[in-house]
Amino acid sequence: MIIMIKRQIILSFLLALPLLADAQTDTLRLTLSEAIALAQEQSSEAKVARHTFLAAEWNYKYYRANYLPSLTFTSTPNLNRVISKITLPDGTSTFVKQNQLSTDATLSITQNIPFTGGQLFLNTSLQRQDEFENKTIAYNSQPVTIGYQQSLFGYNSLKWDRRIEPLRYREAKKRYNETMELIASRTSSHFFSLAAAQTELEIAEYNFASADTLSRYARGRYDIGTITESEMLQLELNKLTEETNVLNARTNLENVMQSVRSFLSLSNDVDIKVVVESEVPDIKYDLSEALRLAHENSPDIDTYERNRRESRSNLAYARANSGLKADLYVQFGLSQTAGDLSGSYRSPQNQQYASIGISLPILDWGRGKGRVRVAQSNVDLVDTQVEQAMRDFDINVGKMVRQFNLQSYRVEVAAKTASLAQHRYDVARRLYILGKSTILDFNAATSEKDSALRSHISALQTYWSLYYGLRSMTGGEENISL
Repeated sequence: MIIMIKRQIILSFLLALPLLADAQTDTLRLTLSEAIALAQEQSSEAKVARHTFLAAEWNYKYYRANYLPSLTFTSTPNLNRVISKITLPDGTSTFVKQNQLSTDATLSITQNIPFTGGQLFLNTSLQRQDEFENKTIAYNSQPVTIGYQQSLFGYNSLKWDRRIEPLRYREAKKRYNETMELIASRTSSHFFSLAAAQTELEIAEYNFASADTLSRYARGRYDIGTITESEMLQLELNKLTEETNVLNARTNLENVMQSVRSFLSLSNDVDIKVVVESEVPDIKYDLSEALRLAHENSPDIDTYERNRRESRSNLAYARANSGLKADLYVQFGLSQTAGDLSGSYRSPQNQQYASIGISLPILDWGRGKGRVRVAQSNVDLVDTQVEQAMRDFDINVGKMVRQFNLQSYRVEVAAKTASLAQHRYDVARRLYILGKSTILDFNAATSEKDSALRSHISALQTYWSLYYGLRSMTGGEENISL
């Protein structure tokens, strides 16, 4: 609930405040958390996840309704005006005109019994028949009828549904939470892809401006003979290269931005400017605690258990349909007939009905036994697959924890490296202008500066991808202490 409130607040902030967008350029400035809130609210993936969970929720309500009493009213009026052929007691035939109206009304209460798989029912009904030819009316009432029916050796779907469906619903809730965190992870990937494209353009524009300045400076130095023609031409070449880099970076930025617009379900006329926070929270996961949280909150664990229970349900179904079958039906009630309504309820007569149907396959050429063996083999297969999946799950959690616990340090190192590389570039540029270094040293410093900036963005992207990946496994924000 807290997460949803936060998400709504952030989303409202994003959509309602005009300060977020430049009025002239229609540029939307987004931090990572704002981009995630936007994606979790209006992206197509988020909408699909919500619809999927809603369907699971209605399926669960349908399952629960099977264990509650149901009340049903039925009525089937029937008008019959025909001429029918009948056989008389002496064996001759004649034609009789029939003109009658038959109406009935039944109110039924039914209750499924999960323990046995049977159904208990209670009915009350009334029938009226109007003979228009004879101008007679007859009533038949059944004030109360109680009965029970079930399969004695059959498959109890109610029992197995009680074992499987709550687990399926719990799995769906966890899957929804996981999907929201995975959307956050994919949002971070899109976010930093756009950040990298923005950085590339900034690098290219900065380098071009620097190359342009140095080119004009080199032309003057060449004219007075302090540098060689080769060095002057190298700086001219650097300027042209950086100009090309600017054009390529702008094209790539637009392509990446279009992809981000599509992911966030934004219109094509909105420019996005991401605001990257260079610092990250210093979070450390304890491996044993991470495994415990993952086993509690990951939907995969419930999926494995559901697969196990479904395989055993299929085995029970195969066994129930391969041997003796018996269907029991018992009913007790009261009934009376009369020519008037009140009379049909006076001194009702009791009535009883009971039946049992038995079916035993004598010769089926091993079909039933074969279905049982296939189902048993599938149980063994699922158990083996689940055991392996559980081991792989634990290994995967361990890998992510170890990677994540080191990533904040990698981000810190990358930030320091970028700062030092920028400082070295400034020194190299100054030394070159003073004529105390070569163009090769300056180009090397430029390359190192650009590479360090890219590495810093990449380290940030990896950190947040691992962060939200672990959150998807361990249950989300409430299980992480910042």
